[in-house]
This record gives sequence, structure tokens and C-alpha cells, in this order.
Amino acid sequence: MSFDPAEFPLPRALSPSRLNDFQSCPRKYEYSAVRKLPQPASYASVKGRFVHAILEHLYQLPAPERTIEMAHSFIPLATDSELTADVRADLHYDEALEAKLLAETDAILRTYFDMEDPTSVTIVPYKDSDGVEIKMFADYKGAPLYGILDRLDRDDEGNLVIVDYKTGSVPRGDYISSAFANSAIYAVLCEQLLGEMPARIRLLYIATGDVLERSTKEVFPAARAQAAAKAWVNIKKAHEAGNFVPNPSPNNCRWCPADYKDRCRADGYSIPEPQRR
Repeated sequence: MSFDPAEFPLPRALSPSRLNDFQSCPRKYEYSAVRKLPQPASYASVKGRFVHAILEHLYQLPAPERTIEMAHSFIPLATDSELTADVRADLHYDEALEAKLLAETDAILRTYFDMEDPTSVTIVPYKDSDGVEIKMFADYKGAPLYGILDRLDRDDEGNLVIVDYKTGSVPRGDYISSAFANSAIYAVLCEQLLGEMPARIRLLYIATGDVLERSTKEVFPAARAQAAAKAWVNIKKAHEAGNFVPNPSPNNCRWCPADYKDRCRADGYSIPEPQRR
């Protein structure tokens, strides 16, 4: 037994990110979702949340007011919400890093405004979300699915469109299909809660100016949700047993936090070195 189920309850919901953890390595899911082991903030993740916070505030404005000047005006609010004392400590935040963050944020915002005109976007409200940062929860064949949509649009033809902002680099080759995996779950949540399947999914790589777009049918949302339902059955079994068996491999272990790998080593598992590309 790796942990006591009575001490660490079964999570209430399954998000796409935690589903990815379980599918790549069940022990990673245990550490992230069950034990909730804290991890230090990274610059990349903080920058992503920082830009997301600015765009969230921007899209809470009436359409004519969504200008780049207004976007810049939300930087202080994003600073207050995202650059907490703990985050600053993790990043060793200083004037140099602040200058880097602000310069890169400015570049991302300018790139984003070149990609689309926010004043022409029609967003779809859901409960108290105003159509941005939409928190959705629904049961799918016994699996409590949960997701947060960056934005939900209504296009000129009246179709729903899921929009997801990405501040990293655009994927290439075989990694393109996996980039849509999270949004496939979002599509199922929309169908469950809104009674309408979105027609398309748009991934906006706002740091590079790239757009990846697929029709919802192309990303097989029902199959992805079915996989989540099957995974939830196995998650419950592993939780009841108090042990999520690791699945070490060069690729899986490559993306695990160092603390996770140290814990697996301590349990007697060999952590393979990442394969050279």
C-alpha cells in the first residue's frame, strides 16, 4: 500500500489534465490528484496564468471596450492575483524577471490582437462565467468530469466554438492530435450541460501567432469521454487499494517533477533516462 485511502480521499472530479496524468502513469495521478503534493511554480506556468488572467478580465468587458489598451490596464490585477508571495519565492522574482515577464506579456498581447479582433467576438455566457474561464462539471457514465474552458464563442453561423489559449510553442507532427485531447472533454461537457455539441475547437497559440483548428468530430469527443469513464473505474479501484502502480518509461518519467521521481526511486522503482531525440 502506497497511501492510506482514509487519509487521502478520492478526488471529487476528473479533469482532462489529471486524466492525462493517470493515462501516462497512475502514480503521477496519485501524487498530483490524490496526495496533492505541492510543486514549485515555474516561470512558464506563471506566465501562462498571468496572460490568461488579463484576457479573462478583457472579455468581461462589453465588446467595444476590448482594446489592447484595456488589456494592458489589467496587468496590475493580474499581478495581484497571480504573483503571490509564494510564487515570487519559487521564481526568485526580482526586477530582472519582472521586466522579462512584462516584456513577454506585451509581446503576447500584441500578437494576440493581430490574430483576432476581440471587439467582434460573441461569447456565450454560462451561469456566472460571462463566457470566459467557464467551470463545467457533469457526470458521464459514472465519471465526474470537470473542466475550465478559456472561452466559448458563437460564430457567424450560430455554432458553438471552444477557444483555448496557449502560451507555449505550437506542437508539430504526432503531437498535434494530442493538443486537442483536453478540448474533446470540454466538448462533451458542453453537450451535457448546454444540450449542444460545439462545432469546432480553436487553439490559439498567442505567443507565436499560430492557430490550430479542428471540427469537433475530428477529435472524437465521445471516445475521449468514454476513455475517461473507463479510467475513473480504474482510479476508484487503485484508490481503494491505496496504490497507483507506476508506469515508468523514458517518455513518462521525462515530464515528471523531480520530487515524484525521487519518491518512486525510494519505493524501489527504476527511473529510466529520457531518450535522446
